[in-house]
Amino acid sequence: MANTAQAKKRARQAEKHRQHNVSLRSMLRTYIKRVIKAIHTGDKAKAESEYQTAVPVIDRMAHKGLIHANKAARHKSRLTHHIRNMPV
Repeated sequence: MANTAQAKKRARQAEKHRQHNVSLRSMLRTYIKRVIKAIHTGDKAKAESEYQTAVPVIDRMAHKGLIHANKAARHKSRLTHHIRNMPV
């Protein structure tokens, strides 16, 4: 446990940041799941629209450092691949 005032403050800040990051990570996963769900239903137009809303969120989380830039690129690439291979 923190003994100094500075350490106590840093512990409070760390917990606050952790909770904020959990919220952001949950939002990111939700947007990705929406695209995946649209892909599984077979609605290409819906999947493309969900993808367009998910991409800025994925990029923002990578820019904030919540996920690595390569992971963001991997998500976008795989989702794009699945959408392109959907029947018209």
